[in-house]
Amino acid sequence: MTWNAETIFADLKREILALVSPDNQPVVSVLLSIAPLLAVFPTLFALTTILERKGLGRIQNRYGPNRVGPFGLLQPVADGLKTLFKETVQPRAADRVVFFLAPVFLVLPALLAFSVIPYGKYMVPLEMDAALLFFFAVGAGTELAVFMAGWASRNKYSLLGAMRAVAQMISYEIPLILCTVPVIMLSGTLSPVEIVENQNRYTAAIAHWNVFTPWGAAGFILFLIAAAAEANRSPFDLPEGESEIIAGYYIEYSGFKFALFFLGEYLGLFAMCGLGITLFLGGWTAPFDFLTFIPSYVWFFLKLLALISLFIWVRGTMPRVRMDQLMNFAWKFMLPMAVINIVAAAAWKFTPILGFKWAVSGVIILAGYISLAQGLTRKAHFSKRTYRFAT
Repeated sequence: MTWNAETIFADLKREILALVSPDNQPVVSVLLSIAPLLAVFPTLFALTTILERKGLGRIQNRYGPNRVGPFGLLQPVADGLKTLFKETVQPRAADRVVFFLAPVFLVLPALLAFSVIPYGKYMVPLEMDAALLFFFAVGAGTELAVFMAGWASRNKYSLLGAMRAVAQMISYEIPLILCTVPVIMLSGTLSPVEIVENQNRYTAAIAHWNVFTPWGAAGFILFLIAAAAEANRSPFDLPEGESEIIAGYYIEYSGFKFALFFLGEYLGLFAMCGLGITLFLGGWTAPFDFLTFIPSYVWFFLKLLALISLFIWVRGTMPRVRMDQLMNFAWKFMLPMAVINIVAAAAWKFTPILGFKWAVSGVIILAGYISLAQGLTRKAHFSKRTYRFAT
């Protein structure tokens, strides 16, 4: 048969299923959908760790890993072997069962979330009508895993770190979900596949991505900020603030269990980036119609790489915020701004003329941003810092 670059993976799966008996085809089909997810994203995690350490080294004018393998490219292998063979230490008073299950429960929600993201035109592991609800439902299990880790450790630092992490994740999960509401409103569906299809249109060779609208651009920025807080990325990495609570909720973890926490955070970041790409950046679609000859899954992973690079850049340039600043920003800016963006999307929907759509929607977003920003700065007290020396 003739292989098509766009459908090569779907055709390969179909060929393999043809070799299996009809009774076993459902099980084999599920395994063929799971195996690529378990292979691609942990591999991407390893590549991201070396990319991040190299990138942060360049940003901070220092060398990244450069000893293990050519140009330090085998550093993830060395790190993986170290965590695999490192001694696992467990507190004597810890709840052994919960302590063991916490890192596993942190990884599982991210792996389940990957199942509903469309990676290409014919590459959707699990197609559901209400896939967005499924995504956020399984993602809510992350908070439970974090609290399990802090509580089971029987350590006050761990418990404080877990409580702070849960408070942060719940606070930013609300605006994160509200950011998706305008997309759902204007697409009329909860299916990521249909949301991508609605953006797979072109006018004057430019794609109809949601980010190219006022409400889409504002929603995408809010989504990225909330996703960074959900994934404990800088400048919102307070749950593991070394200067305050040492290492947060996983201070008592070592060896492979610690590696699972590390893996779970990155997989959660990948899942959030995948959802942002689906909702605002057209998913697997090309930005211009003359580039549609490139396979759709290539576009998806190029966008994923771009967002990962953005998060690395932010980590290397922005300082960590204080806890009160983080919570104030969530409840006094992010949440009302997400609600205002819903109003702007509604104005875009019901304004008949395109020019007025941009004007009305843009004015609503700009007015909301200015008023909320002024409210935050008005209550902030900026004063000259005074340095005092001990006598």
